[in-house]
Amino acid sequence: MKQELVDRIKNDPDFHHLVKVRSSFAWTLTIIMLVVYFGFVLTIAFDPKLLGTPLSEGSVTTIGIPVGVAVILIAFVLTGIYTRRANGEFDELTARIKAKAKGE
Repeated sequence: MKQELVDRIKNDPDFHHLVKVRSSFAWTLTIIMLVVYFGFVLTIAFDPKLLGTPLSEGSVTTIGIPVGVAVILIAFVLTGIYTRRANGEFDELTARIKAKAKGE
């Protein structure tokens, strides 16, 4: 009985749609985060003076501080975006797939 249920779910068009959309969305967010993070790290590696530039004349705070904070904030924002979509669209699709698999 379990294998029959697994096969029913695997053959469900909604399941294929869920996997495709969720994977595509997750990869998009992953690529965005990787570009932001490695852009920051590579800037530190190859042009440290850029991020070491003071925000204003006589300031001890450099451009790197708000840019580093922005990298961290972007990670939180992307997590929030994924969570919001997962709790909405993805959960609805999952519930529909579960209902069809149980024969409701």
